[in-house]
Amino acid sequence: MKRVSRRTFLKTASVSAACAALWSKVPPLMANPLGLPLGLQLYSVRDILPKDYDGTLKQLAALGYREVEAAGFFGRTPAQVKQAMDQAGLHCVSAHYPLKDLLPKLDETIHYGKDLGLEYIVCAAPMLKDPSRVKDANSRAARESMTLDDWRWNAEQFNHIGDRVHAAGMKFAYHNHTPEFRSENGVVFYDELMRLTDPEKVSMELDCGWAVVAGADPVKLLTRYPTRIRMLHVKEFKLTGATTAADPPPSTEMGRGTIDYRPIFEAAKKASIEHAFVEQEQFDMPPMEALKVDADYMRALTV
Repeated sequence: MKRVSRRTFLKTASVSAACAALWSKVPPLMANPLGLPLGLQLYSVRDILPKDYDGTLKQLAALGYREVEAAGFFGRTPAQVKQAMDQAGLHCVSAHYPLKDLLPKLDETIHYGKDLGLEYIVCAAPMLKDPSRVKDANSRAARESMTLDDWRWNAEQFNHIGDRVHAAGMKFAYHNHTPEFRSENGVVFYDELMRLTDPEKVSMELDCGWAVVAGADPVKLLTRYPTRIRMLHVKEFKLTGATTAADPPPSTEMGRGTIDYRPIFEAAKKASIEHAFVEQEQFDMPPMEALKVDADYMRALTV
């Protein structure tokens, strides 16, 4: 056995200690209770991202986020977005679009997503079957007024879009807010979407926060639809009493609201979740400080 001098040993030990100290400061890649890369919905930085796209992405990566979901590309080409993501060390997994934009621009959206390397194209806002029947068809109140017939029509559109997206080598999902958990004649709209959409072509991105605001239980939804729900939105609210579509509760940092995420993640571990994205919609501190609180919470939570 080769002898190691005391000087060599001490030098090697010092280098090892320095490396250990360095890596202890690097946020872990697998940083949430599901053992998935820590994700963020970029709507959270919608006000600062257009002003400094590259710099904002690098700041998010420094906080430990590794996957992102887009909510607009601010006029950038797929090549420009991909370069910015690569330089920051981020992976853009999916992108959100309202149905009103998907229907007339589906070919363009699919081509963009394919060039960017997206895994999912996500519809994040439904449509009224007949938008002319209300004054502002894009308002929150209009979505809350949607009927069972409206949701059945949306299910048809989702199947059509899902078929096209699937044929292009990507996946399609629908993201909920609160109207999906209303009902008509005993039929819950979310359940009807599940019943009418093709499981092979349409997945669900469950926004846990909005589901709770609507009075639904994410644990029950994950248990009932373990293979249909493929992605999660993780957001926190301060639920202080009755809320309405026009007056939703304030959004806050993870762990500082009223939603207990431990049972939600316990149920999610038994489901088929592929990605989980933190999203914060309101801030009472600088966004990056708030998103650090969110990231720290996700790293610390174990189930």
